Amino acid sequence: MPSATLEEYLETIFKLSERGEVRPTPIAEALGVSGPTVTATLKRLESRGLITRSDGAVVLSDEGRELAVDIVRRHRVAERFLVDVLGLSWDEAHEDACRLEHALSPRVMLALEAFLDNPEVCPHGHPIPSAEGIITPVAGRPLCDVESGSSTRIVQVAEDDEAMLAYLGSLGMYPGTEVTVCEVAPFKGPLLVEVNGATFAIGRDVAEDILVELAGSE
Repeated sequence: MPSATLEEYLETIFKLSERGEVRPTPIAEALGVSGPTVTATLKRLESRGLITRSDGAVVLSDEGRELAVDIVRRHRVAERFLVDVLGLSWDEAHEDACRLEHALSPRVMLALEAFLDNPEVCPHGHPIPSAEGIITPVAGRPLCDVESGSSTRIVQVAEDDEAMLAYLGSLGMYPGTEVTVCEVAPFKGPLLVEVNGATFAIGRDVAEDILVELAGSE
């Protein structure tokens, strides 16, 4: 099995690949490490056949993707346990799940999922891969793309920004929460939204990381 460090890289590359082509600089930014450190670690991953590199882009091999999906599964199940059972906040749980994910064996994972009644998404609304590596996408649109006057329901928020998670938690904006868009400022200005009877101004950059569905939709 890869070391905890290599697993962190595989997980990060997988998450970045969901948004598009992966380059070393975003990997360094996501992990908080230097460029030379990323270069050295990518060489280790490549030597083990877990990634390929072409024209500067980083691509997971079939084996690398399989390992990355398993790490994501462990992480998101760990988050569910930390939040649902131990009562940690969803921003605190992310950091601790990063540590736990490397210690969960397949046997413990199956037992933990059964204990949690086989959750389908993590506390942030991201899909939990199945034991077979199948990922069911979550449907929705960014809150920033919703028209003024629309009633929506949060289905997913970005999971890697602890400060933003703490901020959204303070506003009560969790998956399942209904949000009414009262006003959308022009020229990429903020959104005025109503949540649980209170009104807040949400920056466009924050609204881009909140996935919603129209209230009442299946």
